[in-house]
Amino acid sequence: MTSQQLARRSLQKRLALAYAAGFYSAGVFVLVLVAVPLASIDAAIPKGPPSASAITETGPGIGLPQLLVGSAAALVVLVPVALALGWYVAGRFLQPLRAIIATAKIISAGNLHRRLDLGEPADELTELGHTLDDLFARLETSFDAQRHFVANASHELRTPLAGLRTLLEVALAAPDADADTLRSACQEALALGGHQERLVQALLALATSERGVTRWDPLDLAHVVEGVLVSRRGQATQKGIDLAEHLTPAVTAGDPRLIESLVANLIDNAIRHNHADGHVEITTQTSGTQAALTVTNSGPVIPGNQIQRLFHPFQKLAPERHGRRDGYGLGLAIVNAVTQAHHATLTTTARPEGGLSITVRFAHGSHPNH
Repeated sequence: MTSQQLARRSLQKRLALAYAAGFYSAGVFVLVLVAVPLASIDAAIPKGPPSASAITETGPGIGLPQLLVGSAAALVVLVPVALALGWYVAGRFLQPLRAIIATAKIISAGNLHRRLDLGEPADELTELGHTLDDLFARLETSFDAQRHFVANASHELRTPLAGLRTLLEVALAAPDADADTLRSACQEALALGGHQERLVQALLALATSERGVTRWDPLDLAHVVEGVLVSRRGQATQKGIDLAEHLTPAVTAGDPRLIESLVANLIDNAIRHNHADGHVEITTQTSGTQAALTVTNSGPVIPGNQIQRLFHPFQKLAPERHGRRDGYGLGLAIVNAVTQAHHATLTTTARPEGGLSITVRFAHGSHPNH
């Protein structure tokens, strides 16, 4: 017998004893209510010869010894009856719990589609079943997303590795390869290695963001944006994109490294998916109890039904719009993960003239749970 079965039997025994004690107490109470009047009737029967004026009894009454013996016998008989009723009632109440345990054992990482589907009656155990069904649904969604992410990550990592292997094999197999040829192959290999390094860094940033926030330091979004723009102005100038910032103090709390990653990915996304002579506008402000960061950029028109897709890992519209691979499809996924980790809100709007407007609103001042 397994430990779970022993625990279940122990619980049923405890419940059975509790119910039996209740039934037995109720039986004793009823017996006392009946026995006391009978004993008083016995005490009221006259012991001497009846007088002429006395009221004659129609029956002999119940003697106290017989009453005690009958009560004792009733109490003895009541013990197994109370235990049997307690065991039956406990089993009935534990039946939904047994169904929950049996179904939960069947459910595994490869069989998360099963549900408890407890019906009536609507009680605490049914509510527990519905809660577990919701949990299983979230787990199934999480496992599916994880499988999808691993498959995409494997594909993204395999592509540069295959290219690097082919490059080196061709260079080594060339019979007339000279120093310039090998140097060119090495340069291409370094470029592919840099591609892999940046991809791994993006994957690590995404994993770190999804892990959650472990530190809550006060910071100003305006200062974070200023620090990120220092290293992005050259790239924007090279692509002919105008960077405009409207920065006012917007104090919040969070992990400075994660929030800097969020700001960097928003600005990088706005610069990368833009067109020549385009513009990027960054705004920080405090609105009520929230500190807001907004990044608006020009660019190609994005269908409204494609916006949510952009925030999933490895989902890229750039190859379809531009015919090039200049990103990994992880930037906005990192933004989304950092936003959720800080309990912030993310609002994205596709601009009719092209491009996006993305706003992240953080709790103003301190930890949102304080």
